[in-house]
Amino acid sequence: MPQITALLHTANDALRLGRALESLLPCSEILIVDHHSTDATTRIGREYGARIVTANGDAMANEYLDLARHDWVLCIQPEESITEALQASLFEWAALPDYAAAGSIAADRAFSVCVREQVRKNWLQLPVPETRLIPRSWTRWRGRLPASEPSAIALEGELLRLALP
Repeated sequence: MPQITALLHTANDALRLGRALESLLPCSEILIVDHHSTDATTRIGREYGARIVTANGDAMANEYLDLARHDWVLCIQPEESITEALQASLFEWAALPDYAAAGSIAADRAFSVCVREQVRKNWLQLPVPETRLIPRSWTRWRGRLPASEPSAIALEGELLRLALP
C-alpha cells in the first residue's frame, strides 16, 4: 500500500496549525518545514507527532521532498484542512496495492483537489482544482506548492482554506 507524507511549510502558524494537523489522518508521516517561527508552531507540530526541519533560505521547494519518508507527498498549508470526504478518498487511495497506485493509472502523475476558500462569512469554491498529492520526484512548483498540472487525477472531497485561525 502506498503511504503518504504530509508536507507543510510554517512561519508563526501556532494559532491555526492544530486544525490542519488534526485533519491529516490518512498521512503516515507529517513533515513540517519551519521558516524560523518565534511562536509555539514547532511545539504544536511535535505534539501532533510531526517531524520538524528548519527551512534553508536557499533551498528550492522540491529539495524538501528528499526528506519525505514516503513516495507520495500531500502538500497543504497551515491555514488549510481536509474534509472527511477527502480523508476517505486518501484512505481508499492508500489502500490500493503499490502496483496500482504507481502503475499505469498514476505512474508519476499528480492528483488534484477542489478548494473552498473562506471569504469573510462565506465560502468560495475555487474554479480550478489544485494539484496537491504528488510523487516525491515532482519538480514543478509555484512557490511552496506544486504547480498546476492539467492532467492531474481529481480526488473526491475538498480542501478547506480558512481565513481566520
